[in-house]
Amino acid sequence: MADKFEFELVAPERLLLSREVEMVVVPGAEGDFGVLVGHAPVISGVRPGVIEVYEEDKVTDRIFVAGGFAEVTPERLTVLAEVAMPVAEIDRAQVEQELKDLADDLAAAKTDDERAAVEARIAVAEGKLQVVSGAQ
Repeated sequence: MADKFEFELVAPERLLLSREVEMVVVPGAEGDFGVLVGHAPVISGVRPGVIEVYEEDKVTDRIFVAGGFAEVTPERLTVLAEVAMPVAEIDRAQVEQELKDLADDLAAAKTDDERAAVEARIAVAEGKLQVVSGAQ
């Protein structure tokens, strides 16, 4: 049996995961990185992508995340995500409609701040769509 470490994934609306795992791959701000027990301490930003949780050399969970940060210690990984949801819960049609609505919102934006806020939401929706397209 492989050594395990504590993994917690927290989103604003709920705690998605909290358990011992063998390995986690995180979409870090500067590239994906894998975490195993005994990992060197690291703090990293998180970019839109998929966290993959491994147990018994198999992916057991795939969770879309966008924004936030990851803190790694030799015994623990904590990811605080601005957006997080299991890939299986992403509805392609809903995301496509959201992108259409956001395109309208972007066209209607009157200030740079409004445009920036809508563009950030578009980036998250595009990330979800990319994950769903790659998952099928």
